[in-house]
Amino acid sequence: MAGQSFRMKGVADFGKVVKDRRKEFGYTQKDIAEITGISASFLSDLENGKATVELGKVLMVVSLLGLNVYCSKR
Repeated sequence: MAGQSFRMKGVADFGKVVKDRRKEFGYTQKDIAEITGISASFLSDLENGKATVELGKVLMVVSLLGLNVYCSKR
């Protein structure tokens, strides 16, 4: 995954990237929950593309997983 970029078309795409990266590290959702203090159910919602997740928590998780999030004009 290093150096790869992905165009996100929706929350499901974003969730898949997070889930794949978590698995690359060998973490369970419970591991991430214990490290961040975020509930495992929130992580499940994030990975499954639930559109109601909180951006602050999302950014905490992606930072922990060594991912960058960029916004650019189309």
